[in-house]
Amino acid sequence: MELKGIILKYTLQNAVKFNGKASPGAIVGKLLNEGPGLKSKIRGLSKEIQKTVKEVNKLSLDEQILKLKKIAPEMLEKKKAEKKELPELKNAVMGKVVTRIPPEPSKYNHIGHALSFLLNYLYAKKYKGKSVLRFEDTNPTASKQEYVDAMKKDVLEYLNIKPDKTVYVSDDMPRFYKLAEDLIKRNKAYVCFCSREKMQDLRHKGKECECRNNSAEKNLEEWKNMLDRKYKEGKCVLRLKIDLKSDNHVMRDPVIFRIIYAEHYRQKNKYPVWPMYDFENSVEEEFCGITHILRSSEFGKMRIELQDYIKDLFGFKKQEIIQYGRFNVVGAITQGREIRELIKEKKVVGWDDPRLVTLRALKRRGILPEMFYELALKVGLSKTPTNIDWTVISSINRKILDPNSNRYFFIDDKKEIIIKGAPEMQIKIKLHPEHEGSGTRNLKTNEKFYISKNDFKELKEGKLYRLMHAFNFKKKSNQLVFDSKELEKYKQKGERIMHWLPKDEKLINTEVLMPDAKIVKGIAEPSVKNIKINEVIQFERFGFCKLDSIKKDKLVFWFTHE
Repeated sequence: MELKGIILKYTLQNAVKFNGKASPGAIVGKLLNEGPGLKSKIRGLSKEIQKTVKEVNKLSLDEQILKLKKIAPEMLEKKKAEKKELPELKNAVMGKVVTRIPPEPSKYNHIGHALSFLLNYLYAKKYKGKSVLRFEDTNPTASKQEYVDAMKKDVLEYLNIKPDKTVYVSDDMPRFYKLAEDLIKRNKAYVCFCSREKMQDLRHKGKECECRNNSAEKNLEEWKNMLDRKYKEGKCVLRLKIDLKSDNHVMRDPVIFRIIYAEHYRQKNKYPVWPMYDFENSVEEEFCGITHILRSSEFGKMRIELQDYIKDLFGFKKQEIIQYGRFNVVGAITQGREIRELIKEKKVVGWDDPRLVTLRALKRRGILPEMFYELALKVGLSKTPTNIDWTVISSINRKILDPNSNRYFFIDDKKEIIIKGAPEMQIKIKLHPEHEGSGTRNLKTNEKFYISKNDFKELKEGKLYRLMHAFNFKKKSNQLVFDSKELEKYKQKGERIMHWLPKDEKLINTEVLMPDAKIVKGIAEPSVKNIKINEVIQFERFGFCKLDSIKKDKLVFWFTHE
């Protein structure tokens, strides 16, 4: 095969692999593998590569597949994918593994949370064990029913996670109080009245305050005063008595309970004193019978030492702790505090804004649950942080969508054209090119059409073009004229296939909300009226889109990805 042909086949292969968009850099890499003689020629071939990539990227994915089948069908053979498996867990006994899914109901969950939840859930399934959904709702100022409901809708329903048990940590407040009282009686905890600043300063210096030496009886009395609401918020806290000289500053008499009078979404005003995270978490692992804890490594080893100490105080079991690198979504805002601020400032429309990677937003855009499962297996338990680029999300989702998503014509920047001598035709097009039973779309032709302005600009004198699934035409003396119907003629001499719409058909006004929240307006073929709400389809040469709503005068889609 001559050099131009080699460049073309690799460009087509790369384009087909990445849903119609070839990358020049990938073609260079393939050419270098063709043999040592090409390495010295790469610089000179740069223009030819760029030109070929530009031409191939103008074609629809179906056109690219067709062309690759013609010149190098062997490059379309799919290798059998190896089934990904989660790595084994240490000390995991079949039927005995218990993991936990521990959301704090203070925000809407995003893709990072989803991966963490799924890893815990999938490991429970792997070992035929159990998973516990545990709402860590012991901060009355942050926990809300809204976020509990969102967790159920956006995580459990959307991702089809079915926990074996659901726990609300705030329901265990009487047990927490009993354990706190036990620690006080054993002189393992004391009520401290120091200001936050003073406490931090003394902890930093490794010095004790006067509160530390109060008797167990005095501390028990003050603890009861806290429970009886005799002190204002911030007046005092309950601290563990550990080691103020510890190299691990977390162990320097940490706070384990504080006063909060805010009304709790579930417990109302029943409890005035609430546990801190490390105490609550250590105790709940025992209450829930957890055997394996899978969590992000940002938690830190210093916190593990404290939680193990608390477990030892009560003679509780220790769990196997598996830490993995943090999941970062490149270029995305994931912090609940930041998103709340953006919503307040009306910079995003809500938690399902298309610019966000919350589960609610991703679901509305058309990201399928299967994508998260595959991504969870892909990232696994890597010790290093995993940077998740949108291209990874879209690549996995596209692979799942492509075999089942029907195709339609949509034009967002239309140009009216007349093709002289174009025949009147009734054209039946398969909704999916690879499915015989997918149904058909029906379009009528005459001489008047809409094509995109970009396609119109590319028309050159004397070149052969084709309206997809219809006929061939040429540009002659600034007019467009019918040439022939034969697809084979186009395959031999054709320049480009383009999608189109017949002008005289009852076309459908269509809007697509893009990932940057901009709205693209256009027209679509009449058969889009048969699309159901929440169905993801492919607008050819535009991208995958999910039908979000049907209005009196238009259809509104959300853009999924290319």
